[in-house]
Amino acid sequence: MSKHIEQIPPNKIRQVLLLGVLLLLAWVLWTEMYFMFTGFLGAIALYVLLRKPMLYLVFQKKWKHWIAALTLVLLSLLVIIYPFAWIINILIDRIAPHLKDTTQLQASLGQIDTYLHDRYGFDLFSLSNIEKVSSMATAVGGVIVSTTLNTITNLFVTYFVLWFMLMKVGHFQRWLLKALPVKRENADSVLREIREMIMSNSIGIPVLGAVQGIVAMIGYSMFGVEEPILWGIITGIASVIPIIGTMAAWVPLTVLAFARGDTSNGIWLALWGLLIIGGSDNVFRFILQKYLADIHPLITVFGVIFGLNLFGFMGIIFGPLIISLFLLLVRIYLDEFEHLEDVDGGGGANTVE
Repeated sequence: MSKHIEQIPPNKIRQVLLLGVLLLLAWVLWTEMYFMFTGFLGAIALYVLLRKPMLYLVFQKKWKHWIAALTLVLLSLLVIIYPFAWIINILIDRIAPHLKDTTQLQASLGQIDTYLHDRYGFDLFSLSNIEKVSSMATAVGGVIVSTTLNTITNLFVTYFVLWFMLMKVGHFQRWLLKALPVKRENADSVLREIREMIMSNSIGIPVLGAVQGIVAMIGYSMFGVEEPILWGIITGIASVIPIIGTMAAWVPLTVLAFARGDTSNGIWLALWGLLIIGGSDNVFRFILQKYLADIHPLITVFGVIFGLNLFGFMGIIFGPLIISLFLLLVRIYLDEFEHLEDVDGGGGANTVE
């Protein structure tokens, strides 16, 4: 008796082959263009921020596309580059004198070393610690050079891609709505989550850093810290460090105060750092969440850790976004397919009967 052998439909074969080719090309593109990936993420973030102003200038003010795009690109460059240039200029002005004359720096480190040795038996300038610092300094130097070159490359990629996205404003969103393999309302949810997360992180993180830097600067001025502006800026920058945050700035200052025998200011610095600087993050984050996306703190912490490791600086924005999107897609999957499983299960039961 001959057995009927079922053949695979030709369309299925073509579909599998096409998917294989697509996955192969995606892998090749990823491996060869990974170094520019941060630039693409930056373009997406800026597009989300500039989309409404672009639509307003083009459709409300009747500007030509290229004039509106050029204006927004130049303004965004000014907003991004000027604060960094200002911070770097202040840091150089404050740090350069200490590098030329290291007497005060050596004296401060010596006081900390004596305090830690006498109080806790820890030798800050032991041979092993010096070797560790030397190796770390060499590694950090190489990282700084490569990071600078990578940043310049990605900045060029960001604005190159952003220009075309703004010139075709709205096309990217329509393409994404068609490409997502989910219902329209769920696709809208994905786009809304992306927009809210990018807005929240790209605006909220710099604002919170500036607030904590200003609050820290006030406390440093009151409690005898030299160069309070410099240390306030360092505190604001340190606020983006996962878990440790602003403690990377005010804890050494507190230890230095105790090492100098200034117990009163040391206690006040510790209290100011724990209660005021740390508390300002929670207070202003709560205020911002009323106007921006309500992000769970765990998503922010783990997202930043994951994002910095994967994307570099842009991971501050896109790390939490990826975690939020993952949780959202789980909910969308249940919404899209859970009822289908129930239907299939019911149909199977009827067939058996």
